Amino acid sequence: MSKPLRENEDRFRLMVEGIKDYAILMLDPDGFILSWNQGAEAITGYTAEEIIGQHFSRFYRAEDVARGWPEHELRVAKAEGRFEEEKWRVRKDGSLFWANVVITALWDEDGALLGFSKVTRDLTDRRRQEEAVRQNQELFRLMVEGVRDYAIFMLDPNGYIMTWNAGAERIKGYTAGEIIGHHFSRFYPPDALARRWPEHELKVAKAEGRFEEEGWRLRKDGTPFWANVVITSLYDQEGRLRGFAKVTRDLTERKRIEALEHAERQMNEFLAMLGHELRNPLAPIRNAVAMIQTSELSESNLRWASDVIDRQVTHLARLVDDLLDVSRITSGKISLRKEPTALAPLVTATAEASRPLIEARKHTLETVIPGEPLLVEGDPTRLSQIVMNLLNNAAKYTPEGGHIRLAVEKDGEQVLIRVRDTGIGIPEDLLPKVFNLFAQGERALDRTEGGLGIGLTLVRQLVQMHGGSVEAHSEGLGRGSEFVIRLPLFAAPPSSEHPSLQDTERSLPSGSRRVLVVDDNRDSVESMALLLQIWGHEIRTAYDGPEALAVAAEYRPDVVLLDIGLPGMNGYEVAQRLRELPRLERAVIVAVTGYGQESDRQRARRAGFDRHLVKPVDPAALQNLLATARALPQTC
Repeated sequence: MSKPLRENEDRFRLMVEGIKDYAILMLDPDGFILSWNQGAEAITGYTAEEIIGQHFSRFYRAEDVARGWPEHELRVAKAEGRFEEEKWRVRKDGSLFWANVVITALWDEDGALLGFSKVTRDLTDRRRQEEAVRQNQELFRLMVEGVRDYAIFMLDPNGYIMTWNAGAERIKGYTAGEIIGHHFSRFYPPDALARRWPEHELKVAKAEGRFEEEGWRLRKDGTPFWANVVITSLYDQEGRLRGFAKVTRDLTERKRIEALEHAERQMNEFLAMLGHELRNPLAPIRNAVAMIQTSELSESNLRWASDVIDRQVTHLARLVDDLLDVSRITSGKISLRKEPTALAPLVTATAEASRPLIEARKHTLETVIPGEPLLVEGDPTRLSQIVMNLLNNAAKYTPEGGHIRLAVEKDGEQVLIRVRDTGIGIPEDLLPKVFNLFAQGERALDRTEGGLGIGLTLVRQLVQMHGGSVEAHSEGLGRGSEFVIRLPLFAAPPSSEHPSLQDTERSLPSGSRRVLVVDDNRDSVESMALLLQIWGHEIRTAYDGPEALAVAAEYRPDVVLLDIGLPGMNGYEVAQRLRELPRLERAVIVAVTGYGQESDRQRARRAGFDRHLVKPVDPAALQNLLATARALPQTC
């Protein structure tokens, strides 16, 4: 061997022997150790004297030796020239270390196997770190998959579901097998899909790193739930978007409780306001009654007291009617009796009916009514109620001495009814909610007249039932308000068969009526009897069903004013029995009752009633009914 070659070999040997980070050793063809470097000693703990000549299986665990793994490694290296793996190995003290092992077969020039080089590196620290990371990832995965209060799942960059946890299955109803691979938009209601809200969420999360909101989502069975949603964008080390983490919490129960609490607050405020509204008219009624009961009362004071009672009873009746109407409309139990109706005379008559309240508040009322009738197809009573509510609303919420303008005008194929006032106005934040049930501004406004927050709700619902719309306008507090109603015009000419197109004023025919008043409330019977006697009618009374039948058989009344809620035999039964009595075929039987729903009217009609009046009865309506009693058809 030449001197340079020998020197190179010596340098190579010294280099290998001096390496401490790698165990580098030579094995003979059978796996026995021929050489040993410092790295081998540092890693395994054996000195060269202890290990040279030993089989390299000394570094393997007993179970690996038992299954012949060292021999397997040499066979692979001999067959393929090289073998590499990472696995646990054993040090001299019996401790384990994680080794990266490379075994290379060595051949001479004639192709004879000389042995193997074996390079081992101790990767225990890396392995521990990787294992710690793996365990942490596994624990995190188990934690996420086990969480049941939150739906936690991954989306790819396009929004397709990649993972699914137990909370997601519980909240949304899908199993992992059913939903992984589908787009997360499956959980959104149709209106959100129409405005591409899922795509918007991902766009915001990508741009800002995070998106959060609360809104309605859908379960597998189609039921909605109120969800808190947080979407977080996920990027790798190179800044590439890998997808999104989506965390959803079901807050339906919290939403329900909040809604109940809000409803309870509204109801408490409403009941407080209702008590206020009911007590207000009762106070002047009681004062007026006390005045009437005094022995010395001038005629002018008597007239004043009676006017007070009449106004306040009318107010109470309207209040009760509004409450019942809202209940009937919101539950779908009201129907309109539509007919071609001329708005001009109807609005004029309604304005006159509202004038007492307007004048009591010292307002001026300006009416702008066109000469043409401007027909609409509607229920005259309900149309009048709409205008009356708006006028009363304007009168109540305008300080004394204000101005109210009522105008009717044609606008293309529509007719407009405008009610404008110089009142307290509507704040901007309340305008969108002013037609909502129980929406009130009293807490923020000086509304000394109070209000139940139902009048405008009634207006909107009744207008919509007529195929129209209503808008509220105001420039703010103290700037007044305007309400604009739009109704479709009715093209057909007026017909004489529609009473709403005729003059509403009727002359009362002369002559008294024989009237039987039946009610178990003695004050009600006696006050009605006294009123009818003052009007010139002949009166008999009864306080229950059997007495009413006995009196009617002998008295043969023209008109029977019959209460429904009688003890024992109710008013429906009494009406049916009255119809069976001889010579009472033409008698007009009128239900006078506190039951005023459409179902009550229908039941009264089936029982044989001709008319249905709701307590407290409007004296003008009763007077008109008695005046035309002989020609009344059955039209409850």
